[in-house]
Amino acid sequence: MFAQSLSMGMSRRLRAWLGWLAAALLAAILASAPARAANCTMATAQGATGPANWQSYCWIDFSTYVDATARSAGGQNFSLALQDGTVLAFNMKVSGAAIAPSASPTWSGAAVGNTAFLGIAGKPALYQSAAGTTTIAISAITLTPPAGGGTVTSYMFVAGDAESSNDGESLKFVTNGGGWQLLDQSGPISGSTYPTAAGAGTGTYTVTGVAGTVGAYIVGTSTPTTLTTTLVGGGLQGAMFAVRFASIQLTTRITGARAAAADQFAFSINATNGGATLSAGTSSGTGLGPFTAASLSSTSALPLTLNQAMAAGSANAIGHYRSLLTCTNSAAGSTTPMPGGVATTSYSFGAMQFGDNVACTYTMTPYPHLTLAKALGGGGRQFANDQFELRIDAGTTTVATTTTTGTGTTVGNGVTTPYQATAGTTYRFYEQGAGATSLGQYTATMACSNAWSGSSTVLAGAPGGSITPQMGDVITCTITNTRIAANALLTILKSSSLVSDPVNGTNNPKFIPGAIVRYAFTVANTGPSAVDSNSLWLVDTLPATLSVGTAASPVFAQGTPGSGLTFTSGTDLRFSSASSPPASFAACNYTPVSAYDSAVRYVCLNPKGAMAGSTGTPPSFTLSIQARVN
Repeated sequence: MFAQSLSMGMSRRLRAWLGWLAAALLAAILASAPARAANCTMATAQGATGPANWQSYCWIDFSTYVDATARSAGGQNFSLALQDGTVLAFNMKVSGAAIAPSASPTWSGAAVGNTAFLGIAGKPALYQSAAGTTTIAISAITLTPPAGGGTVTSYMFVAGDAESSNDGESLKFVTNGGGWQLLDQSGPISGSTYPTAAGAGTGTYTVTGVAGTVGAYIVGTSTPTTLTTTLVGGGLQGAMFAVRFASIQLTTRITGARAAAADQFAFSINATNGGATLSAGTSSGTGLGPFTAASLSSTSALPLTLNQAMAAGSANAIGHYRSLLTCTNSAAGSTTPMPGGVATTSYSFGAMQFGDNVACTYTMTPYPHLTLAKALGGGGRQFANDQFELRIDAGTTTVATTTTTGTGTTVGNGVTTPYQATAGTTYRFYEQGAGATSLGQYTATMACSNAWSGSSTVLAGAPGGSITPQMGDVITCTITNTRIAANALLTILKSSSLVSDPVNGTNNPKFIPGAIVRYAFTVANTGPSAVDSNSLWLVDTLPATLSVGTAASPVFAQGTPGSGLTFTSGTDLRFSSASSPPASFAACNYTPVSAYDSAVRYVCLNPKGAMAGSTGTPPSFTLSIQARVN
């Protein structure tokens, strides 16, 4: 018996010691309880009585609630990351009648979850499990924005009836923040009865139950750091909490067409303070948008900046586009300023109001862009080294030009750099032969296209045509040169140079009456074929300001390469005084009667032999005669 008595005594002491140890361990655990992660989620549907801005509420999920921790001296710490990257943290202490986290709706008669704010995920309600009075003290509320986001100066904390307040039941919400605002009256599942409420605009909001099936109130307070909720349940009572946010979306669309196919746009929503990117998007593909939006749900009133830039790999800088920003807000009654057609690529939007639902669009319209390109028809060049100078002119100013390279059918350097034009200005598209190249050896056509299919701009239809572009036009014209068949094609270039004048003699003479000039015309064969022997004859209409006679002193000079022709002044140069051009060389039968005979009206030339064909550089000759200025 002694042994048995000793054993029983030791067992009581052991049980007491183990109980003390367990209590000590629990106290130590509770005193050092870490913050428990939580989430907040939006409802999936408005419900029949939910507010129009029901998507601007993020309901805190209390699935990680631990009753023993919340009732300890240190309480339970919560921390959750919100949609915009802001971290919400607070401490919760609970006393009084037992509560537990619960899904919504908490029961079939509750308004929230049945008629409003449907489909909230997790366990957003703290719901009594026994009748009585429960106090929920939330303190040390802080919101920490993402790195670079600046400092949170405004946010809204939301409290609501998670069950229904009937006879003998009540709710009291006390805040040290802004006075309580009534955000929504969630309707009862039947009828139209609501409990009694008081305290809107003050720091204490009370809900006093009434008989019957009742609705629920949702209230909000701005920038609190502490919030105390008292639940009195005759049956059971519950509360739920949310963070209110504002949402903004930013996208880009293109009008007209891209200035270059590779151009893409990067748009972003940034924190004004520090410049951190909170949400971003890019255009893609060949469509004109609008593109998938950059979206931000901001639970703190952070000042925002909306940016537009070119994405990596684009052919053009942002300055090649006119950028207009327009925003709309579906939140009725909001006073947040909305830009409308503001020309900018970086807009300081400022802070949104809680409940704002903003949609912004950057509309990108290219300034007119003009390009001129070269193509060759069948057979390529007439001469292997023929080259073409492409030009776009605005009045007398050339704004874009390129000279081709290559031989035969190959065209190098055949496209001008796209030129950013001015809407409403007229531009001419044309070409010139480069070097010895003769455009007369080609037939030329020009076809123009506009990447903006809906443009009303009239396009030119032939080389030398003009276009007056408008905003959004991206125009490319192509001049196609097709060589003509083998031919002999003569060109004539007339010129004159001073020899002397009656006042200055040969010292810096001037074109004054009595001045003596060398009047010349240069003949070249730009075609590949030779001229038939002795068939070349020319009739030149002598300018009325010049007189030619026996003092003509003709000089015949071969070009490089030479023409292959010969010239005898006594037989191959003649004159005519007829009133109309002679029909043949033989009809040039006037003999001048003086050194400078004013009766001479036409000069006729008939060198002998077959003029050589061109091999790329036209063979030529120049005949000059002496004349006097009348």
